[in-house]
Amino acid sequence: MSRGTVTTSLEVIFKHHTITTLEETSPSSWTMLLSNSQIPPRAAATLDSFTIEPLSPHVDHRPRKVLQRDNSIDVTTSTTNNNNNKRLDQNAEDKGLRMITLLLECAVAISVDNLTDANRMLLELTHMASPYSPSCAERVVAYFTKAMASRVMNSWLRTCCPIVPHKSILTAFQTFNTVSPYIKFAHFTANQAILEAFHQKDIVHIVDLDIMHGLQWPALFHILATRPEGPPLVRLTGFGSSMEALEETGRQLSTFAKRLGMSLEFHPVAKRSGDIDPWMVQARRGETMAVHWLQHSLYDATGPDLQTMRLIQLLSPRVITLVEQEMLSCGSFLDRFVGSLHYYSTLFDSLGASLACDDPGRQRVEHGLLGREINNVMAIGGPARSGEDKFVSWRMELAQRGFLPVPMSSNAMAQAQLILNMFPPSLGHMILQGDDGTLRLGWKETGLYTASAWTVPRLLLH
Repeated sequence: MSRGTVTTSLEVIFKHHTITTLEETSPSSWTMLLSNSQIPPRAAATLDSFTIEPLSPHVDHRPRKVLQRDNSIDVTTSTTNNNNNKRLDQNAEDKGLRMITLLLECAVAISVDNLTDANRMLLELTHMASPYSPSCAERVVAYFTKAMASRVMNSWLRTCCPIVPHKSILTAFQTFNTVSPYIKFAHFTANQAILEAFHQKDIVHIVDLDIMHGLQWPALFHILATRPEGPPLVRLTGFGSSMEALEETGRQLSTFAKRLGMSLEFHPVAKRSGDIDPWMVQARRGETMAVHWLQHSLYDATGPDLQTMRLIQLLSPRVITLVEQEMLSCGSFLDRFVGSLHYYSTLFDSLGASLACDDPGRQRVEHGLLGREINNVMAIGGPARSGEDKFVSWRMELAQRGFLPVPMSSNAMAQAQLILNMFPPSLGHMILQGDDGTLRLGWKETGLYTASAWTVPRLLLH
């Protein structure tokens, strides 16, 4: 199935809609669908071998006609097998193209509230696509089908009550950190920028807009504790949805800091950063502050973006570290569909390049993390659902509001390269340094995560 074939089918589907760039909707996983689904050729049939028995005086050993190998049988069998393989290949190609076309037609139907036709197509896709298939593309289709079915059901019921299973997300998150470089890249590049902002500072304050379980901070604490000038007093404000989980995170981090001989004050805030009054995060005189946000699409971690931006402006931190997913997760349903389909197809392909289709870790990440993100973007996300406007790009919004980019240092680049060296080069991961000072981690020319650092103008010279 060629890329041109896929693009042509997209043009037919979208010819009456506002999408103008269709090449982006045919990611590499679509074009690799056939190669990932091929069945190895069966061996040509062979004649049974003869065995020679010992001579016996009681048996007639006169010469007999020996059965000769008929090469024409091999040629005929081989030709038949080749034809069968071609037929299987064609069937796989037809199935792949049918899945892609049907998924896109379904997205268009949902975008115009034609839920009856969408539901019919989703039922067909459910029988066609499996999340356990050897084909990365088919696995992606399966998860998008499930998410879009949830979207249709929510629209019929006129309700949307997402349940966030934080414990299973943590397990999947930890596995993702182990089997791929993406989370390590996010943690260590941000930590390096924060470490440089805290150079020779005695009192420091980290505000984590979505701390989850605090997996990022022990590494930074270890470096701060071993500074030649001694460790600073560290305050850590962590936002999250569960006070119980936040308090447990605080206990674990405090225990770790104590073992390092470092003082840590942990302040849990069981609300989204866009929902609080600014006074709930107080900056003390003489402290150096860093605001950190590792973005994801598992749930809405921050609430209204305008309110979160207002909080950051009032805090006026020395550094803001931001790690963004390189996809469009807001806007119209069709825009989110096209952007997320390309993004997650690339992510699934990168996992498939290093892990077998039945690998438990891969299934845990796809089901517990990536599948949940797809569901959130497709079934839950969007202004019509939340009633809240979201920024298309936080980097662009920070720049428009007067924040200045702080280029990632050579040390941050070296950290990122060390992380990448933990994985074989043949897997296709890459790091790019942007002209704007950002660092981007991607897979085969497609950017997936971008790390940047920002500051307010009056602090840039200090």
